[in-house]
Amino acid sequence: MKTKTLPGTPLNLMLSILYMLCILSVSVTFALHFRPLYYFDISYLKLAETSGYSREEIRDNYDTLIDYNSMFNQDELEFPSFSMSEGGRIHFQEVKRIFVAVQYLAVVSFLLCVILTLYQRRRRDFRFLKPAAILTTVIPLILGLLIALNWDAFFVTFHHIFFQNDYWIFDAATDPVITILPDTFFLHEAILILVCVLSGSMICFFAGHRLNNQHR
Repeated sequence: MKTKTLPGTPLNLMLSILYMLCILSVSVTFALHFRPLYYFDISYLKLAETSGYSREEIRDNYDTLIDYNSMFNQDELEFPSFSMSEGGRIHFQEVKRIFVAVQYLAVVSFLLCVILTLYQRRRRDFRFLKPAAILTTVIPLILGLLIALNWDAFFVTFHHIFFQNDYWIFDAATDPVITILPDTFFLHEAILILVCVLSGSMICFFAGHRLNNQHR
């Protein structure tokens, strides 16, 4: 008789952590490439009026920035109609390194999740899904609370943690791209990420509940 691994065994624990990393990294990657949110914010935040650039110019420059941050893009960043300071260029290079690392994490963790989930399927052991859901929920709940309490403080603290310089503080005179990237847009991005993460967590929870009941 084949014995199932216990919920606390290394494989189940590793799978729970992998699922958490996969959901987080895939959510960030999805939010980064989900351009309709920004296109909506062009009108919602009245970016054309506040920046002085046309809607078409704003979209072209934003699309260029998103294309630059793709893990498949090896080109240097050159905005169609914006100048850029050396500090701005360095900051965007640092941002790209972070986003590329997240995208690689999304791919690797997803593939590992697929392979190990298929292995566990053969064993009819899905007890890693509920712990994965719990682990994945903790992070967005903490971040969501911090964002709700003080978005501005969260935004500044985030940059101090991930960047060891002040190049992220843009001057619109030398880096006009900042006029089309208001803080509110990043708040909307953060909310989208949290929604995606919580959705992934719920899927894991209910899938785990159903599959574990089926294979008791």
